[in-house]
Amino acid sequence: MRIWAKLIKNGRIEKQFVYEKEEKLTYSHFFDYLAEICQALDVPTPVLMKTHIFNFAKFNRVKFMPRDFVENFDFDQLALEHLFK
Repeated sequence: MRIWAKLIKNGRIEKQFVYEKEEKLTYSHFFDYLAEICQALDVPTPVLMKTHIFNFAKFNRVKFMPRDFVENFDFDQLALEHLFK
């Protein structure tokens, strides 16, 4: 499983990271993946809602906006995209 994480500000990718695990993607562990990605990017972890998981499952991508973060978030969005091998 591979997830491409992008921090976007003013329409440009400011920082990116590819999260890789040998295990199969499990949606019940999605928050764990998200927390590890945010730690690697050195940004706060957003609040994860069912709609975020549904969007990732249906469209293979999800966007977290500043309103999804409890702490200060200096970017326009955190975008996650499922990369297939």
